[in-house]
Amino acid sequence: MNTYDWLRNLPIADMDSSCKVIEVSFNQGTRKDFFRNTALQPYDKGDLIAVEGVSGFDVGEVSLTGEIVRLQMKKMGVKEDNPEMKKVLRLATDRDIELKNKAREPEAVIRSRAIARQLKLDMKISQVEMQADGRKATFFYIADGRVDFRELIKVYASEFKVKVEMRQIGARQEAGKVGGIGSCGRELCCSTWLTDFKSVNTAAARYQNLSINQTKLSGQCGRLKCCLNYELDTYLDALQHFPDNCDVLQVAKGNAFLIKKDIFKNLMWYTLPDSNKQYPLSLDRVIKIKSLNQQGIRPDDLEPVEVVSSKPREMEPENVELVGQISLRTLEKAEKKKKQQQQQKNQRPQQRQQGGGQQNQQRQPGGQQQRPQKKQGGGQQQRPNQQNRNQQRPNQPNRNQQKPNQPNTPNG
Repeated sequence: MNTYDWLRNLPIADMDSSCKVIEVSFNQGTRKDFFRNTALQPYDKGDLIAVEGVSGFDVGEVSLTGEIVRLQMKKMGVKEDNPEMKKVLRLATDRDIELKNKAREPEAVIRSRAIARQLKLDMKISQVEMQADGRKATFFYIADGRVDFRELIKVYASEFKVKVEMRQIGARQEAGKVGGIGSCGRELCCSTWLTDFKSVNTAAARYQNLSINQTKLSGQCGRLKCCLNYELDTYLDALQHFPDNCDVLQVAKGNAFLIKKDIFKNLMWYTLPDSNKQYPLSLDRVIKIKSLNQQGIRPDDLEPVEVVSSKPREMEPENVELVGQISLRTLEKAEKKKKQQQQQKNQRPQQRQQGGGQQNQQRQPGGQQQRPQKKQGGGQQQRPNQQNRNQQRPNQPNRNQQKPNQPNTPNG
């Protein structure tokens, strides 16, 4: 449980009248105590110091110094001039820190719970705190009633070889020692700043129009949440302006029963037996109906008030992934679209080919007559080429024509 030192930077006028007591926390702040600084040695918050213990010494951490300690002592009811207040010895050395063996504490909790179970005691060992020199152990336990643990102390002393101290705590104090995160998302109040545990009952939830749900109203300790008392005084002050004895109103349709009171809008909500609808009524209307009922008159209607929310309605943008996750349906839709697009692309060239064939058939009604015409046209184009070739040949001298010009040689 940390405390903010808001008097730290204030100058000290008289050093003789300054506070000579410091606050020291043990076991990560689960237990705090006050010690007298007789040597007047300056200590800062977070320093490890050695202090007087039971027939030995203990090692703790400085949590508060200066004038803020006096306010804490006044709050706790501790006198500054108490002669039984223990003293600060020195700054903790490396040997002192080595002697502070915290590895024994979890083993001691397990062993102590087993011994208490063997002795059939109705109690629960919550935590075991060992002194730094190992001469004393404090056992914190939870029990509904009184427990006769005289035999238990003897067994603990012989088992752990230490001086045993038993200290009873409540369920809320145990939750403060263990720590954790509440349903609000913040660290538990009992483990940070709350020191006084006041009783909480379900009437605090009723005044604040909260549903009596044990799971939602309970904290980690299993008791009702301490924060139910934080705004209770504000609700009680606001409910003073509401009329009393108006739980039932008589109208022509029947009896209207009170459901809740809205202190922010000064409205009282009622329901009729023939429907589940809730009717908001103003305070003046409730007082008027109550006065008519006292005269024996039943009004025809409740005359509810129209409730209009002043908060603007937020419009969420479309096609925005707020969570950051993609569902399988979106992937399936995308695949279907791709398949449809591919099918459409494949169908387009087929439609074009079919459309071109139909146009040719419309232009030339004889589909079979096209092929011979193309062949005939091709033949007509090739024939003149062949004739040109034949025309070129006569210009060249023929080999057969040269033979008669040569003289004939006699046969010898």
